[in-house]
Amino acid sequence: MKQFFKYVLATITGIVILFLFMLLMGVISIMSMSSQSSVKVKDGSVLEINLTGNMSERKEDNPLASLLGNPNANNISHENVMKAIKKAKEDEKIKGIYIQGGILTGATPAMLEEIHDALVDFKSSKKKIVAYADNYSQGSYYLASVADSIVINPLGMLNWDGLASQTMYPKDMLDKLGVKMEIFKVGTYKSAVEPYMRSDMSDENREQLTVMQDEMWSRMKADVGKSRKLSVDKLNALADSGMTFADVNIYKSSKLIDKTAYSDEVPQLIANTLGVDKDDYHVINVDDLASSMSNEPKGTSGNIIAVYYAYGTIVDEAASGLGAGAEIVGQKVSKDLLKLAEDDNVKALVLRVNSGGGSAYASEQIWHAVEKVKAKKPVVVSMGGLAASGGYYISSGASWIVAEPMTLTGSIGIFGMFPIAKELLNDKLGVHYHTVKTNEYADFGDFSRDMSEGEKRMLQGYVNRGYELFTQRCAMGRKVSQDSIKKIGEGRVWTGEHAKKIGLVDELGGLSAALEKAKTLAKVDEYSVLNYPAKKSFFDNLFDENPADSYARGKMEETFGEFYTMFQMLKHLNPKGNIQAELPYKIKFNL
Repeated sequence: MKQFFKYVLATITGIVILFLFMLLMGVISIMSMSSQSSVKVKDGSVLEINLTGNMSERKEDNPLASLLGNPNANNISHENVMKAIKKAKEDEKIKGIYIQGGILTGATPAMLEEIHDALVDFKSSKKKIVAYADNYSQGSYYLASVADSIVINPLGMLNWDGLASQTMYPKDMLDKLGVKMEIFKVGTYKSAVEPYMRSDMSDENREQLTVMQDEMWSRMKADVGKSRKLSVDKLNALADSGMTFADVNIYKSSKLIDKTAYSDEVPQLIANTLGVDKDDYHVINVDDLASSMSNEPKGTSGNIIAVYYAYGTIVDEAASGLGAGAEIVGQKVSKDLLKLAEDDNVKALVLRVNSGGGSAYASEQIWHAVEKVKAKKPVVVSMGGLAASGGYYISSGASWIVAEPMTLTGSIGIFGMFPIAKELLNDKLGVHYHTVKTNEYADFGDFSRDMSEGEKRMLQGYVNRGYELFTQRCAMGRKVSQDSIKKIGEGRVWTGEHAKKIGLVDELGGLSAALEKAKTLAKVDEYSVLNYPAKKSFFDNLFDENPADSYARGKMEETFGEFYTMFQMLKHLNPKGNIQAELPYKIKFNL
């Protein structure tokens, strides 16, 4: 009888589990279909741009985050924001834009600049923009400054304090742990490895950071000043006065805002400013509006301009687990680009690059693929927030390079960095290794011992050859001498504005400017834009990837901040693998 009840209970439990699983799949299916369904724009619509959350180049669905709650309250897609603003300008049913300001993270100055310019262009349609926030971060205020009416909560805060960047130097911590880094680099300014060599900032690093920040801050002041009719001197003085903690009446008297209001009064403000009926207007968000215009053709010619998004760290192979993140996988990207080269309907390629670099080997493979495409059709690079080091490497061979004035680019230099844990293992943990080998370098990469002089010479030679190849590729692409590239190389990072002056880019502008140039070079009048690689569906992300890893990664990054960034960098180091062409540091501006 016991066995009978045992089997009955097991059967009931199985049925319950199966029912719950089917119910979960049903919920997920509904979520998936609703997210993919076409959105119809109603007459009298208002586009809402929510600037609270983390901004990234593109947005992928994470099923687990959808069910349990995203680590970042709002994952903002830069791609979708740009699409939505364009649609809002052209669609007569959309009467204006409502910017909901807030605490914006993740965006680079160049990403914000591209959105800012799109909002300015939107106003040429004679439609208006209204902005409201309980609190404005500096980045969200920079975008809100374009608005016809800027409103803040009576107890709100507005950050306008200038730019600052901070670099973490963990060398002393590693010394205490008994871990040292063997460094091999080329480039006076190639300071990706600096935090592992010294405990303070070098003069060269401070110099390039100062120049970059001054150039970017000047542009931000000029843009805000033009919108708010304030001089750059006045804006600089306001920043020096500590505006974040000022009374809202000072924000108003300084002309940074127009009025104050509580959140429940926002619908009436929107109605008054945009000229819509308070009780009848329809709010549409960025993602929904962007999805309604995916790959809209500009004609019926069949001509395609492909936009390929390459963003994240450049790697040889796709990573997994907590160290993974946005990646440009050399083998996959090269394969994708070669397919586009063979597609006769694709008349030009726009390579959208947003990367601080990574593997020099993978960068070379992508460079080679770009050359193959360029042999058959024009290739135009659109630089986003970053196109530095490996990011510049893969861009250098393009027919034409477009960058935002505040894009960070250049950083032509490479390095190798290998951890040695002899002191940690032997002296602190009491772990000892003994090796038997047949040849001198059979145990190369053994971190339990010091590197030999022969190994050091071999690695430095390898890095030197890599730098020669990097500068050679840049010289070929830019059609200048290798010596002239070396003079502006040395690992130094430049803003897009400065890079144009020294010949590293051809034109200042965003993705729209790159598309116009591609159209001209391809000699087509009408074309459709197709975006690559295709985004994974909700179910692809659910079954092909590990959504738990992505969710946990978001939580880890949120909790550990810069320490997690350092972990990601170290994870990509492989003693027997490739050298790195990476941005000198993870620059984090207080936007």
